[in-house]
Amino acid sequence: MEQLSIHFHGVRGSIAAPGVATARVGGNTSCVEVRAGEHRIVLDAGTGLRALGERLIATGPTATTILLSHLHWDHIQGLPFFTPIYVSGNWIEVVCGPNGTMPLEAALRRQMSAPFFPVDFEDVSRQVRAREPRIGEPFAIGDVRVTMAKLNHPDPVFGYRLEHRGASVVYATDTEHFACVDPALARLAAGADVLIYDAQYTPEEYPGKVGWGHSTWEAAVALARTAGVRQLVLYHHDPRRSDDAIDVLEARAQAAFPGTVAAREGAVLQVEPRSTRKAA
Repeated sequence: MEQLSIHFHGVRGSIAAPGVATARVGGNTSCVEVRAGEHRIVLDAGTGLRALGERLIATGPTATTILLSHLHWDHIQGLPFFTPIYVSGNWIEVVCGPNGTMPLEAALRRQMSAPFFPVDFEDVSRQVRAREPRIGEPFAIGDVRVTMAKLNHPDPVFGYRLEHRGASVVYATDTEHFACVDPALARLAAGADVLIYDAQYTPEEYPGKVGWGHSTWEAAVALARTAGVRQLVLYHHDPRRSDDAIDVLEARAQAAFPGTVAAREGAVLQVEPRSTRKAA
């Protein structure tokens, strides 16, 4: 039985942050690849998507589903640089909940149009399709069950739960915690094997960032405990946060919730199905 695996290609928030101080953790914005059997699901299309596209194109035509949390720049900037969209035979489905402003396809067309980009969306439309599922209605990508929930952000944002053969991962970025654990998010993450959660700010920084739509490692731990998740991954690192500072943040979170890790570019997590763990 194939395991579900998680591959991190971009872990920064807000804007790409290349440089010496961020090279170890990585400077690319949000992009996480989940491989579930024969299916490839990509969570967000930040700048980390570009390098993934280069690897995929070397293996020939492929099918990829991209689940967008929302349409802010740092989560879509990689899409026009994703090489498979330019090559006939590839199939890319871009999925996102309603943004409240325009249809998803219209947003993708606006991104790839003059004067913002030199290649028009029409030139890649044979390879790319847009899909807007209804909130609260689970859908399938092959044999992967996907549940979507609305999160707390200035513009509409969606979290995703992927379940495949007894293994589960929850992706919840660009969401702000309440005075208590968000009950909708706790339901989405209940019993998950891996929770990837926005931890852009420290608890000390957060009072000056209220309303910006991001969270802290402390809130991440509270959610992980309430939802009973197995492993917590801190994500969407502040672009100003150095690698050394992320190490400190990770250590603080580990002391509160053992096994917590900070997301790093190039890291891979293998998610063992629950049935296998019980047998072991």
